[in-house]
Amino acid sequence: MKHPIKIQVLSIAVFVLTGCSTQHTNIPSYLKDYKDAYKEDPRSANLLWFKNAKYGLFIHYGLYSLLEKGEWVQLRDTIPLSEYDHLKNTFTAEHFNADAITNLALDAGMKYITITSKHHDGFCLFRTRATDFNVLNTPAKRDLIGELYRACEAKGLGLFLYYSYGADWKHPYFYSRDSGWHNARPAYKTPPPEYKFKEDADFKRYVDFVHTQIKELLSQYPNIAGIWFDPIMGYYHRPDLFPIDSTYALIRNRSPHALISFKQGANGEEDFMAPERGGNAKVGQQFDVAKIAYEKNKHKPREICNTLQPHAWGYNKSKDGLHKSADDIIAMLDEANKMNANLLLNVGPKGDGSFPEEDVKALREAGKRLLTN
Repeated sequence: MKHPIKIQVLSIAVFVLTGCSTQHTNIPSYLKDYKDAYKEDPRSANLLWFKNAKYGLFIHYGLYSLLEKGEWVQLRDTIPLSEYDHLKNTFTAEHFNADAITNLALDAGMKYITITSKHHDGFCLFRTRATDFNVLNTPAKRDLIGELYRACEAKGLGLFLYYSYGADWKHPYFYSRDSGWHNARPAYKTPPPEYKFKEDADFKRYVDFVHTQIKELLSQYPNIAGIWFDPIMGYYHRPDLFPIDSTYALIRNRSPHALISFKQGANGEEDFMAPERGGNAKVGQQFDVAKIAYEKNKHKPREICNTLQPHAWGYNKSKDGLHKSADDIIAMLDEANKMNANLLLNVGPKGDGSFPEEDVKALREAGKRLLTN
């Protein structure tokens, strides 16, 4: 111990150097072919991979899957909060199988998966301390996002986490219907006492909640490909409430490689556009903020999301037998390719977590055709 100060400084220097290098050496498995580019610029390497990926699997799964009427059922049927909350007591996810899901994605020719970590109902499929309205507090008692994350890492698939930032029907301090957007809350005749938003300043409590959960997602699943925010209309109606620059900065600082999407765009600093169905990225052009975002994003990569069901993203039993076929999938891929866009194709798992058989069949058949063409 002749030179304790020198030893301490040397130790700190080694820690700092290894800390800096870890960021560039712990390369996500799906970026294994982009190692050199990743060392130079993780985010640019990730974006290059994304543009080459072309095809991904979208998964809308949550409590709404148990009701078999699509992901907007709580709002459309104005289901009382207490009644909807009880659904978590029967959520078993017994047939949600991350290994089978990732195998199906690979068989279909897909390169990545995007899954709803939290949808508009506020229910979370991941481990979180920010709310007890999550999958660990159901009979499932499993971190479904964690399981899928590990399966994707093992098989070289990218994983994007969908997160409903622009709507939350559960959180006490999301803005009210009379703030300009009717889909902000279900149309309850009497506002539930759980809804506590009274003035704009209250919304900061919701933002703090979101930022806490983003930190959880990025720390628990550090190699995810990115965060996929939704719904953009909730932002367009009250952009003054969302500190979007701070939200994006949080992600950039915590995960330098992670990509960000918020549908057509919020502030124009997104990495790619993700319009629905036909690829119309000009939705919401009646809002000045939407026009600005579109102009800044119009030359960026584009991802078109569509669903195998006739319309709904969450499972809708009434449409069984009417899902898209392998021919439809090939046609959608061709259309996206002509637009130089990715296709993000959605499956709505049933309440138990299993995929509709017609979707499994169509995806596998289309995948075989892709291999031979």
